[in-house]
Amino acid sequence: MEFLIVSGLSGAGKSRAIDALEDIGFYCVDNMPPVLMPKFAELCLQSQNALPRVAIVIDARGGDLLNDFSRGLAELDRMGVEYRILFLECDSPVLARRYKETRRKHPLTDRCGGSVAKAIEAERELLSAIRSRTDYLIDTSHLSAAQLRERVVALFLENAAAGMPIQCMSFGFKYGYPAEADLVMDVRCFPNPFYVEELRKKTGLDADVRDYVLESEDTQTFLQKFFDMIDFLLPRYEEEGKSQLVIAMGCTGGKHRSVTLTECLARHLQDAGRRVMVNHRDIAKP
Repeated sequence: MEFLIVSGLSGAGKSRAIDALEDIGFYCVDNMPPVLMPKFAELCLQSQNALPRVAIVIDARGGDLLNDFSRGLAELDRMGVEYRILFLECDSPVLARRYKETRRKHPLTDRCGGSVAKAIEAERELLSAIRSRTDYLIDTSHLSAAQLRERVVALFLENAAAGMPIQCMSFGFKYGYPAEADLVMDVRCFPNPFYVEELRKKTGLDADVRDYVLESEDTQTFLQKFFDMIDFLLPRYEEEGKSQLVIAMGCTGGKHRSVTLTECLARHLQDAGRRVMVNHRDIAKP
């Protein structure tokens, strides 16, 4: 049985994630008190043929019941139930804007004197124990609903036997650091196509931009050394039991150098038979 616990900040996209999970065959239960996790898992095991993939949502709506979360996980461990935790993260200003645009009420607003900002920070504290145990972290700050769905489906549609999923991400430092990244490489030290007039409005997906970035001897040396390091680290992450790995490459705007080098990394990993997802986070930004 595949047992997935979904949590995260209110407004970060849990409902979208659950919709995507249901579409790929998960039986989903929303707003479950943590104390009921072991009993629910027991029922699912008794019906394993009918419920091979299960996802439950545990979040701030549980209030003080979240105090039972660690106890619930310990009971699952005692029962021998293998579980994973998916946590949806998001920047506080983005969450506040989403609440303002949708006019939804944050579940902790009343206990925080009506302040959405205070409610968001209170929720972070309330969910800190869950976040610290997470296996899959998705930061939705820069994702559309469709992109979130793609990420969830890419993570859970394929059989887990296919190996640890690796997300290769490009980003622009000017738009913020990627909170979900496990490894971050700053590639701003390499030749920048932005300063070439005919390349400025193109991206690292265009052949002439790619050629400009890769013609540098320093860039080629970097790729060789970086690939060697990644090839060395990946088996060790898998031995540790890591569920996913996010490798991010950042340049100034996230359009040229980081895109080109991320594509090179993804191609290297795919050639090695790895399970790879590519996300150019900021390529469409102005």
